[in-house]
Amino acid sequence: MCVVDERVERVDDQDRLLGVAVGRRQATREGWLHRVAVTVCRDERGRILVHRRSEQVSRFPGLHEVEVGGAVAVGETYEQAAARELTEELGVRVLPRLLFTFLNRSGLSPHWLGVHEAVVPDAVVPDPDEVAWHGWLTETELRSALLEWRFTPDSHEAFSRYLAFRTTRS
Repeated sequence: MCVVDERVERVDDQDRLLGVAVGRRQATREGWLHRVAVTVCRDERGRILVHRRSEQVSRFPGLHEVEVGGAVAVGETYEQAAARELTEELGVRVLPRLLFTFLNRSGLSPHWLGVHEAVVPDAVVPDPDEVAWHGWLTETELRSALLEWRFTPDSHEAFSRYLAFRTTRS
């Protein structure tokens, strides 16, 4: 679990870097746009990894998530941040593929969200400081869970856009 305030770069409403580094807490508090990278993780059978956030995390403790991710640090790309977060949170080293970005206004403050996809091993080893529970769900099971369980605001928006993206590409 990260107790140090992450340094992020401010961006404009077109996701262009402004050359200003700030703490993530301040960016969130002030509503300054910054970047967040998330990954939808699938296994070889196509199931999607869902997890429940630890009660100790500062943002959305105890809520479920469809994606794994976090802030894009100063000097990182979306892809680098997504890969780092997968290693930190799940103990896997894979190269996620950036699918799309969008200005996300749900959650604690507005931010640009880079949505990635990666195939990861079934046997992930989540960081217990970050992840309290995890499981693999089919898309049908996940659609039901999204209606029944409490998820982070990003999960609903990112997953619906992810499904729409996949539909247009198939």
